[in-house]
Amino acid sequence: MAGKKSTIKAIVDRNVERHLVKEFLMKNTKRSGFGGLDIKRTPNGTEVTVHAERPGLVIGRKGKIIKELEGRLKSEFELFEPQLKVEEIKSSDSTLNAQVMAEKIASALERGWYYRRAGNSAAENIMSAGARGVIVTVAGKLTGSRNRTQKFIMGHVKYCGETALQHMDKGYAVAVRKLGTIGVTVEIMRANTRLPHEISIFSDEELKIREEQGEEGEAATTVEVEE
Repeated sequence: MAGKKSTIKAIVDRNVERHLVKEFLMKNTKRSGFGGLDIKRTPNGTEVTVHAERPGLVIGRKGKIIKELEGRLKSEFELFEPQLKVEEIKSSDSTLNAQVMAEKIASALERGWYYRRAGNSAAENIMSAGARGVIVTVAGKLTGSRNRTQKFIMGHVKYCGETALQHMDKGYAVAVRKLGTIGVTVEIMRANTRLPHEISIFSDEELKIREEQGEEGEAATTVEVEE
């Protein structure tokens, strides 16, 4: 029992650490178009990969900013030999990155965009980029002194369960306005997502072609099966 508790505690501690590191990097690389991070532990250190639209703003002149961030990750979060890397988010992919889109909506709200225009415009752009579905949620002091929540939903989405965890990319940002703060959450069902209840039926000829080519192409026929 003690071993199980220590394992659970280790998992919780790692998740908390990841969340704190993400918040830290989001705050300190805000202008770079932060789009998420990956943490990988190796015998030689901790590799932290930041995904950003503008990598130069994370690296800094002659690597000054990235070195400072590595130092703070080591001193403030006690990461073992942190090695910070940056991967560029291509402009064609940024619209399907939930964190990037959440930041863009928050920025638009801070510039005075009406929340309905910001939410609808973002949802339409995400769907046009090829997403299967999207949920944009804005919550806070939208138009007056009382808090409100507004959702903009398009396409096919999942709200909970293993499917949502695996296939819904999620991002969060905060807009600070005179009336108060507004939280922005963007959830995107990735393009080409295959859901558990979707099955494919191929003819013998199609199966033979797929086996010869060794491809995992799109389904020729998709049959919806009720759960």
